Amino acid sequence: MDRTSPLGAFLKARRARLSPDDVGLPRYGDRRRVPGLRREEVALLAGVSAGYYTRLEQGRQANASPEVLDALARALHLSPAERDHLYDLSSTTGHRPAVSGDDERVSADLRTLLTTMAAHVPALVVGRRNDVLAWNRTGHALLAPHLDFAAPDDPGGRPNLSRMVFLDAPTRALHRDWPAKARAVVGNLRILTARNPGDTHLAALIAELAARSAEFRSMWDAHTVAPCGRDVHTLAHPAVGELTVTQQTFDVPKEPHQSLVTFTAEPGSPSTAALEALKTRGRTVDVPVACAPTP
Repeated sequence: MDRTSPLGAFLKARRARLSPDDVGLPRYGDRRRVPGLRREEVALLAGVSAGYYTRLEQGRQANASPEVLDALARALHLSPAERDHLYDLSSTTGHRPAVSGDDERVSADLRTLLTTMAAHVPALVVGRRNDVLAWNRTGHALLAPHLDFAAPDDPGGRPNLSRMVFLDAPTRALHRDWPAKARAVVGNLRILTARNPGDTHLAALIAELAARSAEFRSMWDAHTVAPCGRDVHTLAHPAVGELTVTQQTFDVPKEPHQSLVTFTAEPGSPSTAALEALKTRGRTVDVPVACAPTP
């Protein structure tokens, strides 16, 4: 896990993935003792002093200005999502109010929408820590028929999508390309922790996953950033067989920490037929209930 500040650890990980050749710097034929760029080289590319950049990476420098952050983003060839993450991490050195309370609630209107969508689209609502706050019957049947449909109604026992991917055996078996799904989950958690540095429950989730999963620890240390948006997954469902679905995530209006997640299939495809069959099965799907930690 991180031994420096979150901002410093991210900067170090990003410079480690670049070589002088990637940024047009000469090597001078020397043997490099560190992977990727040196701190001095990043400072040169960003137009700041080596001492300033070193203090920033070591967590000994106050918040960088937007101009410096933009320069660092260019020097490190950050993607738009990584640039946003850099800004989020920089702001954590200030004082943000801690997130308090577990009582995240789904509005009546959103619950009505979920129920209405069940006839056509599997869907669920997730909160600030990837807890499932609500799902419709089809969404439940697609992702977690081995869990109680009413589980999201218990604030203390809600399913957590991140925990399920790493520690729940049926969820792991559901994803044909589990490593890709796991990396996406970790990339999203990186964004959530940067945006909510005072959330002790989120920090506890990260600590739990790191303690119980070596795979999570390895992926977490890579500092990958992957915002939720649109993704395509091939699922091996125990009741309806293999199907390919498009997952899309939408922000919920007036609820900035909640997201609506939907799953659709290509019209007329075998995957659409599988979803149609799934809708008729609901909670009657017979799947293993056992949950086990990953090695």
